[in-house]
Amino acid sequence: MSEQRIPRIIQGGMGVGISSWRLARTVSMEGELGVISGTAVALTLARKIMERVDEEDVNRALDAFPFPKMVERIRAKYAPSTDEQFNKDRFKGVPMPTIEYSKDLLELTVVACFVEVYMAKYGHDGLVGMNLLEKIVTPTLSSLYGALLAGVDYILMGAGIPIRIPQVLDELSQNKDSSLPVKVADDETGEIVYSRFSPTAFAEGENLPKLKRPKFLAIVSSAPLALHLHRSQYGSPDGFVVEMPIAGGHNAPPRGKMQLNENGEPIYGIRDEVDFQAIQNIGLPFYLAGGYGSREQYVMATNLGASGIQVGTAFAFCEESGMEKSLKQRIIEAVKKGLGRVRTDPLASPTGFPFKVVEIEGTNGIHETAEKRQRICDLGYLREAYRKENGNIGYRCPSEPVDDYVKKGGKIEETVGRRCLCNGLVSTLGLGQKRRNGTEEIPIVTAGDDLKFVLRFLKPGQLSYTAKDVLNILLGKDLKTTT
Repeated sequence: MSEQRIPRIIQGGMGVGISSWRLARTVSMEGELGVISGTAVALTLARKIMERVDEEDVNRALDAFPFPKMVERIRAKYAPSTDEQFNKDRFKGVPMPTIEYSKDLLELTVVACFVEVYMAKYGHDGLVGMNLLEKIVTPTLSSLYGALLAGVDYILMGAGIPIRIPQVLDELSQNKDSSLPVKVADDETGEIVYSRFSPTAFAEGENLPKLKRPKFLAIVSSAPLALHLHRSQYGSPDGFVVEMPIAGGHNAPPRGKMQLNENGEPIYGIRDEVDFQAIQNIGLPFYLAGGYGSREQYVMATNLGASGIQVGTAFAFCEESGMEKSLKQRIIEAVKKGLGRVRTDPLASPTGFPFKVVEIEGTNGIHETAEKRQRICDLGYLREAYRKENGNIGYRCPSEPVDDYVKKGGKIEETVGRRCLCNGLVSTLGLGQKRRNGTEEIPIVTAGDDLKFVLRFLKPGQLSYTAKDVLNILLGKDLKTTT
């Protein structure tokens, strides 16, 4: 890829479906790097098929998938219901991720990632990336392969240490078998457990297409981690996104002992400051993220040697994002009134990482509302594997029913304050489950600390803005509206 093709702006890969194919496509067509979220796309594709969401675009992408028999099976399984929905859940279930994927879920995951990337790349030759979380290991290989089948240009990954991804991309882009180790809690056997993917087995004897290897950007929070990844025996990333703790979604925990401020939020100190010169000395392209959603911050980043910036929150609330429209508008209206505070919650995420939540009425960002939710774990993307007493592998999540978690060997203190991010984040798309017992999942919204600055993108008298409006301001094409 030529030097001229290195993007200046990376649109962040946010949440579950917030970084939609439509948003990524818009940003890519403007010459920057549009990024889709690769989290839980199997689930969201199934629900979109069930409710005919983006039906024409989804069907075009499904028709382009290189293994049509798999598409036929998915269409048949998740076809829109013609039965009366009385006394039924809104959505039929999708298998939960495990180390050894079922055939159905494996196919759905590969196809879903293909579909999302294909739709983002359709009709133009711009750059498209996919964002994944290192903490969610079991879907990673099948997700990557689906994205490669669609010609993804970049892979971005954070929320952990994605040290093996360069090697994985080498293997999968050559249609070779690949594997990733999965952490298993309470394991005294010493056995290393792997998540595995075989392109040959997946294709069931059909010819495998020739694939290109995408570039890999590791999302890091420090220069030592960037240098560690660069020197890894598994190969170096092609660049870095250096994320500050005010970014939305999951944040790296503070270095050293966790201390909280008067609002119960983690305190970041001098040890968490980034040595930008050390990052630059590695010699790879890097981007700054977390609070860099302005023209001034873009200029500052490039003066520090960065190739550009990654911006999330500004794009999360633009017209093209996947967030449900009325929810998006309520949050913008709240920000105009000085409400919609963003809180860094050290407990909300089952992963144990600090997680940003927007405190907005009618969502699980409000503590009292979240505490009233009846615990249920039926999506399972943030479950951890653990070793049962009989030696088998089980799965548990600290946001599942407390008694269930404790019975599986989990500590009761780990359940305090946990939120079901899986159901909450899917609900922000308007695809939340409504159960036959009358309960309905409600959203949980994440954003960076600079949510209050999204008003800079609004034109007078308007309550919405576009991705192009964001790019114009960041790149200095619309300087009149930056104040």
